[in-house]
Amino acid sequence: MTGRSPLSEPLLTVSDVSAGYLGEDVVHDVTFTVGEGDAVAIIGSNGAGKTTLFRTICGMMQNTGGTVTFGGTDITTAGAHQVARAGLAYVPAERHLFPEMSVRDNLILGAYPDRPSAERMALVFELFPRLAERERQHAGTMSGGEQQMVAVGRALMSEPTLLMLDEPTTGLAPKLAAEAYQALAALREQGLTVLIAEQQVPLALALADRGYVLENGRIQLAGTSEELASNPDVRRAYLGVA
Repeated sequence: MTGRSPLSEPLLTVSDVSAGYLGEDVVHDVTFTVGEGDAVAIIGSNGAGKTTLFRTICGMMQNTGGTVTFGGTDITTAGAHQVARAGLAYVPAERHLFPEMSVRDNLILGAYPDRPSAERMALVFELFPRLAERERQHAGTMSGGEQQMVAVGRALMSEPTLLMLDEPTTGLAPKLAAEAYQALAALREQGLTVLIAEQQVPLALALADRGYVLENGRIQLAGTSEELASNPDVRRAYLGVA
């Protein structure tokens, strides 16, 4: 995996974005960038605004201020389907699988409206061998960790340029959370750009090159993963270190 050149334009630029519900902003003037090949973490506690921010970036809700640019194109007012077609895949914390459909059929839907690529399906099964073993099983009968694998695999079927994951360890036991991050590390090695929102800060910082701390809808800290991991405030609030 190779990161972007310092002189190249960011793949994703979020500039002064605000967003909220019923006329009340939850996210306030958020600005950050993600370069091609980067892994960037947005860390923060429950209710910090991470999901609102991600839903705004991917076109699932409208911002009340600021702009979002992806691959050099302004996607601020684009719908979710347009953002997805541009190459930005979003995996929500809720996963939103089709429980009565098989693992394979859930994965195939990730490529819609294109025909699913056999090579891409093979890549997903290589990353998640458990899915290959259970490809005919109904997704709704799988464990939380397995369902998370299906959700990530479905997003990968669209062959995205950037993969956005919102709280991928939600509801997972520590062992399964670690396995999920091992798969994400493998994707990074293949050059995929990753933007991840997470409460499990040690896992996120181990994966990411750099990160941003979101508190009360505002970016309060930014730095490399090493800088954030050694920051006393971050250690006290998110790493359980006094």
